[in-house]
Amino acid sequence: MPRAIRQLTVVALALVAGCASVPKSQNAKNQLKNEAAKAQQEMVAKDPSLQPVLDKSAGYIVFPVIKHGGFVVGGASGQGVIFVQGQQAGYAELSQASVGAQIGGEKFAEMVIVQDQATLDRIKAGKFDLGGQASAVILKEGAGAGTQFKNGVAVVVHPLSGAMVSASITGQQIKTQM
Repeated sequence: MPRAIRQLTVVALALVAGCASVPKSQNAKNQLKNEAAKAQQEMVAKDPSLQPVLDKSAGYIVFPVIKHGGFVVGGASGQGVIFVQGQQAGYAELSQASVGAQIGGEKFAEMVIVQDQATLDRIKAGKFDLGGQASAVILKEGAGAGTQFKNGVAVVVHPLSGAMVSASITGQQIKTQM
């Protein structure tokens, strides 16, 4: 990646990182947990083949709402809940930065499914970035059955609103609080 693009991506990621943080109050944590559970239920209802993938996973993170926008330089952020064996295990924040041909804004729910315990441990320790290599599957019936993991994770996206046109270089980072 050319140095200028890398620098712009780092700057955008730093700006976005300040936008999302793990909730501080118990009320906010409870609200996020309820929203994440609802988003998960909606995603599984839309694609029942997703449930067996979740059942076999080491864990998953549900981000009920991620806001994404950009014009040449873009960013996204959201708060989520970490689930292990179907039970809440912590909270997460997602920060994403991008640079390239892009315009628009959108909101979507995202589920990061973790294939194995080693990857889950790296995420919990803050030693894992999705980077630009993670490719997301848009949620539709039957998509879960064909879920493919890359570097130990699979990403499923459920569009909520808005429109974004993008051909950009993207970096995505997840921070956790257990």
